[in-house]
Amino acid sequence: QVELVETGGGLVQAGGSLRLSCAASGRAFSDYAMGWFRQAPGKEREFVASISWRGANKYYSDSVKGRFTISRDNGKKTVYLQMNNLKPEDTAVYYCAATKGPPREYETMYDYWGQGTQVSVSS
Repeated sequence: QVELVETGGGLVQAGGSLRLSCAASGRAFSDYAMGWFRQAPGKEREFVASISWRGANKYYSDSVKGRFTISRDNGKKTVYLQMNNLKPEDTAVYYCAATKGPPREYETMYDYWGQGTQVSVSS
């Protein structure tokens, strides 16, 4: 069992930055690949980024590539999402998720989810 808690959301102006954190409790955090997803109002939840168990492999959606960076610290059982050059269209609830499978973009492959943190970007 893994419990995930996201923090770091907030309101920021376009062009600004935020860093989201996702702290995990439970055992063997390093056994899980981690992903970030987001859901904007009226839209389906979408993949943002994912990272493999040791952090060697990282994947991004086209919409955030070059602006967002995913990383993890297995000693702290935490995964991060550094978001730079934020745009109004990045406004969404951001969720982290854990999977024992590969770090793919399909949310159905993830077993555990956090409660989400709101990110709002003003123009």
